[in-house]
Amino acid sequence: MSDKIKWTKNTMLKKSGTGSSTELFNKDAIEKAINFHRTFPDYQPTPLRQLDKLAKNLGVGGIYVKDESYRFGLNAFKALGGSYAIGRYLAQRLNKDISELPFEVLTSKEIKEKLGDITFATTTDGNHGRGIAWTARQLRQKSVVYMPKGSSQYRLERIRSEGAEAEITDMNYDDAVRMTAAEAEKHGWVVVQDTSWEGYEEIPSWIMQGYGTMSAEALEQLNDCGIDKPTHIFIQAGVGALAGSVQGYFASLFKEDRPITAIVEADQADCLYKSALAADGKPRVVGGEMATVMAGLACGEPNLIGWNILRDYSDVFVSCPDWVAAKGMRVLANPLLGDPKVISGESGAVTTGLISTIMIDDAFKEAREALQLNESSQILVFNTEGNTDPFKYRSIVWDGELPSAGR
Repeated sequence: MSDKIKWTKNTMLKKSGTGSSTELFNKDAIEKAINFHRTFPDYQPTPLRQLDKLAKNLGVGGIYVKDESYRFGLNAFKALGGSYAIGRYLAQRLNKDISELPFEVLTSKEIKEKLGDITFATTTDGNHGRGIAWTARQLRQKSVVYMPKGSSQYRLERIRSEGAEAEITDMNYDDAVRMTAAEAEKHGWVVVQDTSWEGYEEIPSWIMQGYGTMSAEALEQLNDCGIDKPTHIFIQAGVGALAGSVQGYFASLFKEDRPITAIVEADQADCLYKSALAADGKPRVVGGEMATVMAGLACGEPNLIGWNILRDYSDVFVSCPDWVAAKGMRVLANPLLGDPKVISGESGAVTTGLISTIMIDDAFKEAREALQLNESSQILVFNTEGNTDPFKYRSIVWDGELPSAGR
């Protein structure tokens, strides 16, 4: 296992109008998702944290962290996608538009009687599954959740606390996804998965649109800070559904003037980075255990909708060892005087760890130049999870697991 950060420029970039369609993520599509989420009783925009002192220390114009640890009290962003996809699925079954089904109606006794009993099934490292279980419980429906080998027992118990049947399997993430699909076929369950494959694209596309609420909120909050758009976005990727959603939204809005984007993965599951290295336009797959502390990114097979968008519009792909995520967690938890503190889990912090490394290490001069990072750069990152496993969080932030010193 290497402890080096690896990166590559994307040589497959397309000019606006010639790349994959971003219509799924246009302003109207994302407005529909955010309007749905606004009907939830617990809805409020998550905070955008402005790290002025860190930005100055690293020699950039601004660093802004969209802090999803506050989302719906679930400590992660994932419920945005799962809830919207389930809402769209139920709207389709009821022959209605999602705009006719606000949360209050969707969760009503009348709608439950019309729909009957439905079981939603998914594979997760923790956050997505909890979001599905939470949504199913609100709808008085059932959920079944499978987790890959090595998953956190704490995250499993949090999913069960939402009423789901849940277990940790002896398979890696991608094999567990296949098993979930087979079980769903056998039992008549509805699969709600953020990865897509041939013949399974509609629900993943709805999940990705649901994630768009986060991007739309972030842009509005940046506008409130006097910034028309970020110059740069660093976004983490597992299967690439979140990254594809973020990239798709900003590419749809800003076309050729879109932010410069870095796609950041765990080095044990860097299927998108390997796909970019191959540079033939086809996605690559990573197999095996994918033993990374970034459990939310431990996915070896790209979401095809996401890959097509990332291939055509993203600027740089980066593969990061675990210490980069640990560094990001410590940087956010121990801010420079005057900056707010951000509690970030392993998958949420890797982008901050990466920026904090490449801006001060001369070994990354070429990467900085490729990304055109300078004192005018206004960088947006997404803290996609808080301390969803508090024991692992304390081991890293308090006890110094995965040190970055001397790398």
